[in-house]
Amino acid sequence: MKLAKASINSVELSYVQDGEGEAVLFVHGSNADLRIWNAHREFIAPHCRMISLTQRYFGADAWSDDGEGFSMQVHAEDLAGFIRSLRLAPVTLVGWSFGAGVCLTMAVQHPMLVKRMFLYEPALATFVADKEKFQAAVQDRLAMSEQARILAETGDLEGTVRQFMDGVNAQAGAFLELSADVRNVMTENARMLPLLFAGPPPPPVEAGDLQGLDLPVTIALGSQSRSFYNIAARAAHALIPSSKLKVIEGARHLLPVQNPEEFCRAVLEFVNDG
Repeated sequence: MKLAKASINSVELSYVQDGEGEAVLFVHGSNADLRIWNAHREFIAPHCRMISLTQRYFGADAWSDDGEGFSMQVHAEDLAGFIRSLRLAPVTLVGWSFGAGVCLTMAVQHPMLVKRMFLYEPALATFVADKEKFQAAVQDRLAMSEQARILAETGDLEGTVRQFMDGVNAQAGAFLELSADVRNVMTENARMLPLLFAGPPPPPVEAGDLQGLDLPVTIALGSQSRSFYNIAARAAHALIPSSKLKVIEGARHLLPVQNPEEFCRAVLEFVNDG
């Protein structure tokens, strides 16, 4: 496995690929990079060509600016450029959290680039039409990041990561129970969290956009996950005509790194479904 670079929209994105066959592109979430998928390769690469990239403002490389370009929309445009650059279209996408929101945004804007998607708890809820549910989602998202935002303002980025991961998982101590490798990757990516907290609102992906998606999508959700992810996942499933909802018993938002094998079983079930 060799680290490669792709020039996309005036920045260089790092990526790795392993295995042969159908290309399956993995898109990481916040305070992570392509290394977050290292534990998944032994399960995925024997079955397909597994590709993972590090998105703009993530990873250890120097930024091309001071972070003013950070937004889910910019990341969606980068993802589209990456798929075109590697001539992957139409490609199967696997996205988690912020990365799943990036995938969903890109897919409604560039549907011809996507074959199908497996999205674990997308961090996007702009399409929730029910006003009460939308407000509940907004309030829960603010609540899960409130303490992390306070720590970020003090400059304690290590504490910010710990508090944010405990918050998104609704589970005190969740971060410290992760493997040392995962904790190191998340801590090394802590510098992007102030950008996430201060960034612009997510792109206005609307209900009609999801209703127009004509491709297979599995929306996966942990049975113990926060209401924000629950509301967003169920709303996306209800709107996308060809979607399936997969609820993983006992799982929370950090499932992909808490139990990589179980997460990969769900992904491979989707991939092998044709």
